Amino acid sequence: MVFKRLLGSLGVGGPTVDTVLDPGAARPGGTLSGRVHLVGGTADHDVEHVALELVARVETEHEEYGDGEGVLVFDRHVVGGAFRLAAGEETSLPFAVTLPWETPVTELHGQPLGIVLGLRTELAVAGARDKGDLDPLAVAPLPAQEAVLEALGQLGFGFRSADLEYGRIGGTGQQLPFYQEIELTPPPAYAHQVNEIELTFLAVPGALEVVLEADKRGGAFSDGHDALSRFTVPHEGPAGPQDWNALVDGWIRELVEHRASYGSHAVYGHESGYAGHDSGHGGHDSGHAGGGSGIGTAVVAGAAGIAGGLVMAEVVDEVGDFFEGDSDDEEG
Repeated sequence: MVFKRLLGSLGVGGPTVDTVLDPGAARPGGTLSGRVHLVGGTADHDVEHVALELVARVETEHEEYGDGEGVLVFDRHVVGGAFRLAAGEETSLPFAVTLPWETPVTELHGQPLGIVLGLRTELAVAGARDKGDLDPLAVAPLPAQEAVLEALGQLGFGFRSADLEYGRIGGTGQQLPFYQEIELTPPPAYAHQVNEIELTFLAVPGALEVVLEADKRGGAFSDGHDALSRFTVPHEGPAGPQDWNALVDGWIRELVEHRASYGSHAVYGHESGYAGHDSGHGGHDSGHAGGGSGIGTAVVAGAAGIAGGLVMAEVVDEVGDFFEGDSDDEEG
């Protein structure tokens, strides 16, 4: 889908900008391409630069002030600058920028997951900057991410919600100041042991780190607690679709049973522990919470059908709030 949004003029008779993304969803670590179309105003202008910013709607937690959300800039690229734009002149700047590997996934099989990302265009002319152009950004999962979600769906997990949390997961190689949480409802086989499973993907060029957290139920003589496990797989994953199911099932069993190790040959690397929380910055130090589920079946059904349209309506409202907000508040 091509998104277009006209930038407001930089003063009366100033130049305008229309940023157009190439069709199709981008992927983490992949290329985001398109064109920035500029039209000169009533007079010549010296353009200092044209920049693109990736922004995200992020939730925060604060012990004193409570929960909230804001817009955070998580990447920036200058795609043009230092040229003279004549009055009425039309020009187009093609761009191809690389998304961070940890860019959150916003959709699965075309169904939105509730994550709101945007591409903001900044035009700097003669010391003035206009950041009024903000376009929706769609990001599809990497093949390994999609395979993990598909396996979870086939194992009976259901999609509950997805969001972005400000903070860091301790002990990981996380690069961005926030992380995506995908919250899953357990199948009957695990419902007596856990309330929910929370999933975070942290991708790097050569591999995918999968962080799983279980909200474990308490027993007659013990309180509930969170258990955390981290696993790493190469992007191509194990050979054959059935290996993904066995691999992910092993992860879940290890997480729920909280054993020191799990003997499956399909586990490329893992680490287990209890989840902790860092209240100093409002995020989890070594735990997380969120929403998402299996592919095509459970996830897409959860995002589009199980909630009876409620999830879709909420996503539309979030997008509206995101783009109607004051640009001065979107500095993160």
